[in-house]
Amino acid sequence: MRTWTPPDLPTLPTTGQAPRLFNTASGRLEHPPLNEGRATLYVCGITPYDATHIGHAFTYLAYDTLQRAWRDAGLEVEYAQNITDIDDPLLERAAATNVSWESLAENQIALFRSDMFRLGLIPPDHFVAVTEQIDLIAQSVQKLRQLGFAYPVATDDAAGDDLYFDTQAASEQSQWRLGDVAPYERELMLLLSAERGGDPDRVGKRDPLDPLLWRAARAGEPSWGTVLGLGRPGWHIECSAIAVHFLGNAFTVQGGGNDLIFPHHEFSAGHATAMTGTPMAHIYSHVGLVSYQGHKMSKSRGNLVFVSKLLDGGTEPAAVRLALLAHHYREEWEWFEEDLITAERRLIAWRMGSSGSGTRHEGQEPASATQVIEQLRQALANDLDTPVMLAALDAAWDRGVDRPELLVDAVESLLGVTLKRAERL
Repeated sequence: MRTWTPPDLPTLPTTGQAPRLFNTASGRLEHPPLNEGRATLYVCGITPYDATHIGHAFTYLAYDTLQRAWRDAGLEVEYAQNITDIDDPLLERAAATNVSWESLAENQIALFRSDMFRLGLIPPDHFVAVTEQIDLIAQSVQKLRQLGFAYPVATDDAAGDDLYFDTQAASEQSQWRLGDVAPYERELMLLLSAERGGDPDRVGKRDPLDPLLWRAARAGEPSWGTVLGLGRPGWHIECSAIAVHFLGNAFTVQGGGNDLIFPHHEFSAGHATAMTGTPMAHIYSHVGLVSYQGHKMSKSRGNLVFVSKLLDGGTEPAAVRLALLAHHYREEWEWFEEDLITAERRLIAWRMGSSGSGTRHEGQEPASATQVIEQLRQALANDLDTPVMLAALDAAWDRGVDRPELLVDAVESLLGVTLKRAERL
C-alpha cells in the first residue's frame, strides 16, 4: 500500500543514545536488545472508518518520537504498520452509511495518510492492508492448525467451520502463556474480551477467551478463497502474520494504545509465538488513552476531535504536535481547547527565541545549544519524556541560546517541530 512522503530530519553533529522503554509485559523500564545497530517496530494501524482523531495522533506521534530517538542514536530503523481494512466495525459503518466497505476504507485511508503527512510523521517502511495479505494470514492459521493450536467450531449460517485459537494448548506447549503481555486477572480478561471484539459466550469454544482465527464465509459478507476455504481472518492473527512476515520474529517493539493490551496484543503475541517458537517482540509498549468531554475518545461515543478539522481550520501542525508532546506518552489525559491555545503560545515563544527577538535577561549568559541538546537527549532516552524536553526548551529560548540554528535543527530532528520555516499544509 502506498505510504506518504517522509519529513526531512536534520542531521545533528553528535549522536544520542537509544532510549529505555516501559515494557507492559514486565512492568519495568528496559533497554530493548538491538541487533547489530538495527531496531524494528510494529504499530497496529487504524480500522479505517473514522480517521484520524487526536487519540490516534497521540499514539502514532509516540512511535514517531521513538523512531526519531533511534535514528538520532545512529540506529537503522525498520517500521511496519497495518491497516485493518476488513473487520466488523468497518462493515457495520458502511452498512449504516449506505456506502460500500471498500469505498469507506479507501477514503478513510487516504485521509489518514494525509493527516500523517501534514503532521510530519515518519512513514512506515511497510504500510500493509490486511486485504493485501489474506493468503499470508490464511497460511498462518493453517500452520497453527497443523501444530495443534487451532480447532473448528461449527456454525449454522456458514458453509464451513470457524477456527479458533486454543489458548490452553498454546499455554502448555509454546513459550507463550496467557497473561504474558496483559497482567490482568481472568475476570477482567473476560470482561475486556466481550467489550473489545471477542465472543466469550460463543457455544462450542474450549475456553471462553479463545479468540477467532478464521471466520467462515457468511452470506452478504466479503470473503476470500484460501487454503482454509472461503472466509476472512480474525483480528489478532492479522497483526501476528503481517508483523512476523515483514519484521521477523522477536522484533524490538510492538506498539499501540492501552486499549490493545488485551485481547489484541496478548493474542497477537500468542499466535506469533505459537507459530515461530520464539516470542513476538522484546518490548510491548502502550500509549495512554485520550479523553474528551469527560469520556475516553471513542468512535462509538462520537466524542472525537479530528486532526483534519484542526488543520483545515488553520491550526499549524507544529501546534498540534506540541499540544500532544506536552503529555508523556503513557499518560491518560483529557483534551481541552486550552491544550491547543497553550501549544500555539509556546510555538510563538520558541520562534521568537530562535530568531533572537525573545525576552533577554540583563547580564545572563545565553544557554549553550550543545548542553540543551544533551538535556533533550537525556529526557528522550528516559522513556521518551517529552514534557521534560519541552520544559528544557522553554527555559532555553527564554534565556537565549548561543547557537540558535543548532537548537532549531535539534527541535525539528527530535520533536518534529519546525521553527525555521512555515509548516506544510
